[in-house]
Amino acid sequence: MEIRKIKRTDNKAVATLIKSVFEEYHAPKEGTVYSDAATNSLYECFRIEKAELWVAEDEGKILGCCGVYPTEGLPEGCAELVKFYIGKEARGKGLGKKLMEASVDSALQFGYRELYLESLPEFSNAVSWYKKLGFKSLDERLGNSGHSSCNIWMLKKLV
Repeated sequence: MEIRKIKRTDNKAVATLIKSVFEEYHAPKEGTVYSDAATNSLYECFRIEKAELWVAEDEGKILGCCGVYPTEGLPEGCAELVKFYIGKEARGKGLGKKLMEASVDSALQFGYRELYLESLPEFSNAVSWYKKLGFKSLDERLGNSGHSSCNIWMLKKLV
């Protein structure tokens, strides 16, 4: 298995992976990454400064993704942990940890001091894991992700 930066040719597979996780967990489609037009062109979205999207690939199949993005409106020195999804068949094998490590390493290299994330109650297993990794719950949203259905907000200090 390889953890690598997203390529243009990954766009369709990554979008399909993300949407399949939403469908599996019966998570809201509107007001989330599911209905966000940018989900279909993530390679292009991550071509900006201080942004990186990592994908996990095995034998030509995309199994997961995770990245950091300078979401508009976040405090100075803070990025958003974004697009963290693992396909059903790849869970429980340490893949999430590897993708998270790559994303945190990118955040630190870019000079970020905090990581913010948004999630949903449907992804409670992930939310529990974020807490174990040191993410703290917030009472309100930070920044302007445009994902109005997300109602879990968390922040982790990196340095």
